[in-house]
Amino acid sequence: MGDLHVLDTVPLQSRLLDHADHYARWSGLAIGIVLAQQLVTMESDDITTPLVLAITAFGLCAVGGVLLGDALTLRPQEAVRTASLAPRLIRDHVPPRMAPLLLLQAASLVVLLFMGAATASSGPDRIDGAGRVMVVACEGVSTSLGPWPGLHYSGPMFAALAVGTPACVWALRRIAFGPGDHQQRRDRAWAIMGAWGLLVSSQVILVVLMLLIALTDGACAGPLGAVTIVAICPLGLLSVFTFGWSLVTVVAPRAVDDEAADDGIFDDE
Repeated sequence: MGDLHVLDTVPLQSRLLDHADHYARWSGLAIGIVLAQQLVTMESDDITTPLVLAITAFGLCAVGGVLLGDALTLRPQEAVRTASLAPRLIRDHVPPRMAPLLLLQAASLVVLLFMGAATASSGPDRIDGAGRVMVVACEGVSTSLGPWPGLHYSGPMFAALAVGTPACVWALRRIAFGPGDHQQRRDRAWAIMGAWGLLVSSQVILVVLMLLIALTDGACAGPLGAVTIVAICPLGLLSVFTFGWSLVTVVAPRAVDDEAADDGIFDDE
């Protein structure tokens, strides 16, 4: 009976940890939503700062929940490894169609934040909070356009990207070169890409909304403002789509599919 009791402990542990990754991912989203609600209602001298902090906190919580879930994922204990001539690469485990879109959004976000930081100022009526508006000349009078994604608002976004992106890249490398069959590595990698997608796409949506509000408020944006609006609207629509995909991917990685992924399936375990 003693031997039987020892043998039963492994299946029990497996049953307890089998869905721990799901619970961690869902908990990260839930905590992020609750924290975002708390931050949105915080007292501030403008309405944009709490929104920036809320979006940033939600994205970081989503990333943290997925990374925790990946750390809790059970690894195969007695897998028989076979040699494979094809080297493992991170790109073989990430969504082949959505990953380029997310990378494009991330690059666009960085460009918009740098442009916003370079063109922003505190405004003629502010003595603090540099980087909230952009000052333009309108009929010979200085006018402030805002909210503008200057350093006051872009600082938390840069910090979130600086923390979340390396963590996700490290996790993807660990998945690509770690144990597990292709399906397991695919699910884990897609969940991480979904969490990073939430972090990036939510910030892109916020920055696009800030620019649209600033450039459509009055008639002082000029031709450059009109061109900017035309350029960022498709980016905003793309971000809404990728945000929805990312959210579904974090909740249930196997609920999303990508036909291009079927062409790259290989068995190296």
